[in-house]
Amino acid sequence: KDGVLRIVDVQSGALTVVADEERGQIHDHVWSPCSGHLAFTLVARSGLRGIHLWSKADGVVRMVSKPLNEDRSPVFDANGERLFFLGLRGFQPRLATTHEWDYQIDRALGVYALALRRDLGPWLPFRSDEAVATPNAAKSEGQAPASTSPTLTRIDFAGLADRVEPVPVPLDNYSALAAVESGLLLVRSGGAYYGRESDRPASLLCFGTQKRELVELASDIGGLALSPDGKKVVFSSKGKYLVADAAPSGKDGHQTLATDKLQVQRVPADEWRQIFDEVWRRFRDFFYVANLHGYDWEKLRAQYRPLVDHVRHRSDLNYVLGEMIAELNVGHAYISGGDVDRPSRVPVALLGAVLRFDRDAGRYRIATLLRGEQDDPIYRSPLTAVGVHVAEGEYLLAIDGEPLLAHSDPYALLRGKVGQRVVLTVSMQPVLDGARRVVIDPIADEQKLHYHAFVQQNRARVERLSGGKLGYLHLPDMGEDGIREFIKQYYGQLDREGLVVDDRYNGGGNVSQMVLNRLQRQLLMCTFGRTSGFRAYPQATFQGHLVCLLNEASASDGDIFPAMFRRAGLGKLVGKRSWGGIIGITSRGPLLDGGVVNVPEFGNTEPGAEWTIEGRGVDPDIVVENDLAALLQGRDPQLEKGVEVLLEQIRAAPRPWPVPPPAPVKTARPR
Repeated sequence: KDGVLRIVDVQSGALTVVADEERGQIHDHVWSPCSGHLAFTLVARSGLRGIHLWSKADGVVRMVSKPLNEDRSPVFDANGERLFFLGLRGFQPRLATTHEWDYQIDRALGVYALALRRDLGPWLPFRSDEAVATPNAAKSEGQAPASTSPTLTRIDFAGLADRVEPVPVPLDNYSALAAVESGLLLVRSGGAYYGRESDRPASLLCFGTQKRELVELASDIGGLALSPDGKKVVFSSKGKYLVADAAPSGKDGHQTLATDKLQVQRVPADEWRQIFDEVWRRFRDFFYVANLHGYDWEKLRAQYRPLVDHVRHRSDLNYVLGEMIAELNVGHAYISGGDVDRPSRVPVALLGAVLRFDRDAGRYRIATLLRGEQDDPIYRSPLTAVGVHVAEGEYLLAIDGEPLLAHSDPYALLRGKVGQRVVLTVSMQPVLDGARRVVIDPIADEQKLHYHAFVQQNRARVERLSGGKLGYLHLPDMGEDGIREFIKQYYGQLDREGLVVDDRYNGGGNVSQMVLNRLQRQLLMCTFGRTSGFRAYPQATFQGHLVCLLNEASASDGDIFPAMFRRAGLGKLVGKRSWGGIIGITSRGPLLDGGVVNVPEFGNTEPGAEWTIEGRGVDPDIVVENDLAALLQGRDPQLEKGVEVLLEQIRAAPRPWPVPPPAPVKTARPR
């Protein structure tokens, strides 16, 4: 867990420290067939991974990757003659050509082989179409069969990094590598996206040395493991475990492992004790500082563990664990899930509207339409779809023919109708005479529509208060929703003189760096064309003034963003002090019953040696309270103050839209 790789001598029990990974753990260490060498990767201070070899004979660790290379996943062949690995060599980037000129490294990994001895020929020998009589022609194709008792692997370290050859497979997103008798096994996946599935599922591939082709053995796979003899591979796919030949022939005839009859006797109380101990150990081992904020963690375990004997449900255990973790006085310390055995709920279809009961008429009315955006599935609203003509103020008289009366609950009539067409009876009058029927596709959740209405209302308010000079951008989180909204809202407002960046209610995530990288751009040059107008250099540079709003619900990476916004000199912070929890978390895998524990593992400091933000939050430059009276009046004092600050900055230091200078005249001047 500390990233220290040790070897134990089984007979003597002596421990030898091989390497210490300062930036995490070592997960890809592999023995040579003779058990005389160990290959693994370490991360350099630059952040690049490099392959290292430790030799038992002299106890020396040697880096065998070139310094500027990114290499990973080493694996020896069965003869101990070659070391295969994945290397990032696809330096020709994927281009982003919409909105801005940028690049992305994708599908960039290749497969490479290091010849461990100087006297070895190529892994794939040259082929000839001339007939040659050989005692055993099969041995000339690829590597020789493995020895049952491998001899000591000899490695000629001098010039080893240069004895490399690419395996003839295309550059791609490879995540696993294994050497087998017939060639190499690979796992290939598609690109990673925020908010949508990858462009292709993970596939298990085999590169066979006989035909020298890359063959897909299976698609849409999860984890995999090789049999001890390397002849079979087991992998998960769509909830099943399958076995195939670890060879090109494995593409046919997968065998399903039957798991439906596997049973285990469970004693929940025993599981709860194990889970308690496991959570306690994970905090002991992975908390971001070893002193656990000065608390006696052993004493706290002794204090809380007896309570586990009184647990009668998994939710009770989560409560006990939460109380113990809370002693550490830290954010991002989450415990959740597990075998809670909650019954499933019947989903309720929703209309995308706010309903109000009209007491005088004894009927429900459509008070507010949540209009959404019909060209975006995320914001699809049923009542504003094309062909559905429903207006605010109309009465909703019936749902699928069931009258909606004073004693009725409209949502009771919508239970179980998610994914079904629903017929509404509506009218401007509270009577059925003259009413009309409309058919809609309801939705399961209106939260996105309420959010969309919030953003649109704020943008309209900024537009009105500024006379069209300012733009408005809201970041709901620093994850998939936040980066999508930034891309959607930012580029269309580059022409504004100022921009209100609203970080309020930001739920955190990890993309604040991406947003700040764009907001920090400075106009270095202007490009003008006779027919193409103005372009900024660098592209997508916002030239106006900026202000950032924050409040008590700006959390995690939503804390970090306003702090770095100010540090980068982008503008003032307006609102209330943020939440104050920025210690990063990860998952070390599920608990015994599928529950989740997140240990705060990554603390943050100022550029110097001083912890920052955690437990305090980010103080605004201008404190503004959104008091209840103002909110009930339909006002937003924080937003109003942000607009005021920007307008004053524009008056004091205007940044007009660039215009070209007079056209140059380069004819010779008369004397």
